[in-house]
Amino acid sequence: MIALPTPRPTALEVARIWALHCMAFVLPVTCLAFLATAPHPWWTALPWLGVIVGSVLADMYSRPERRQPDPTIPAWPFTATLYVLVAMHLGILGLLLRHTTLHGFWRADTLVALLLVGVNSGYSGIVVAHELLHRAEAHLVVLGRILMGTVLYEHFATEHVRGHHSRVGTPEDPATARFGESARAFFLRTVPAQLRSAWRLEAKRLGDPDMPWWDPRLLRSRVLHGLVAEWAVAAAILVLLGPGPFAAYLLQALVAVRLLEAVNYLEHWGITRRGSRPRTVDSWDTDSRFTLYTLVGLSRHADHHAHAWKPYQRLEFVEESPKLPYGYFGTVVMVLFADRRFRAYATEELRRRGLGPFAATASGAAAGTGASAA
Repeated sequence: MIALPTPRPTALEVARIWALHCMAFVLPVTCLAFLATAPHPWWTALPWLGVIVGSVLADMYSRPERRQPDPTIPAWPFTATLYVLVAMHLGILGLLLRHTTLHGFWRADTLVALLLVGVNSGYSGIVVAHELLHRAEAHLVVLGRILMGTVLYEHFATEHVRGHHSRVGTPEDPATARFGESARAFFLRTVPAQLRSAWRLEAKRLGDPDMPWWDPRLLRSRVLHGLVAEWAVAAAILVLLGPGPFAAYLLQALVAVRLLEAVNYLEHWGITRRGSRPRTVDSWDTDSRFTLYTLVGLSRHADHHAHAWKPYQRLEFVEESPKLPYGYFGTVVMVLFADRRFRAYATEELRRRGLGPFAATASGAAAGTGASAA
């Protein structure tokens, strides 16, 4: 029999899926609205933080989303969403600097703005950058590097794509949290380790992973270019706008990077890879509908590591991967404020699935059962 071609989704079906992914605009729109209507007295500024609290609660009580995507769905509306999110992120940073310049740093509404913008830079700016860095088009990769530069973490573009994806789940990967490692210990270890790793990756590309810092070949290092560019922008803010906007810019970057590394922590905690290539059980997943559509598919991390080339709208749900207790919003709060509880949960989940340090035990038990049956 001749196989019939799979029917392409209708325009209405594409619009429905695209509309769900428009949940990614909730945080950016909130930031733009808050900054565009500033200044705010403290009693009207504080309620704006409700969008963060509401996001965490919505995520913790979210319905599961296990439906698989249609591989024939057109890419352009989802790519257009990324362009808009990039523009909104840059606009939000501009408005934050404007707000701090005009109204001052030591204000309640500036603190609220810093929290909103920092969370948005982590959950929208960095997440969008991560998606762009995996695209084949050079201009999209450049946009991803620019976004990472706005949080003073441009070296992530090198370390994540060329380092983390090849070494995930191994002792050589600084972005894989070890079994039993706390979130605080991981953060203190991974931040400098990822920068060192990115520097060595670029030095290796230029001819010698151990070349001294004064070697003229390093003038072609992308990591060096990123460091110079991102800190040149920060210095320009200090010189042109003053210490208040400069401090605001640094603090939003700090919040964003802290969120990024909390996500890195939970995405591979305790995983030990077996084999030369990542498997779908080498990453933690969540079936949270809220996380899937607000973080442009980031939650389907197991499929992302197995097929890093897939755009976010085509990532698949994987049943066999270990599952987080909540979506990313809820689990990040757990990691930051109840890390022992997260580690206890994660240990039991790895034990139940026979993964991480329990893989050998599970294999031995299976072998023993087979021998008894024989």
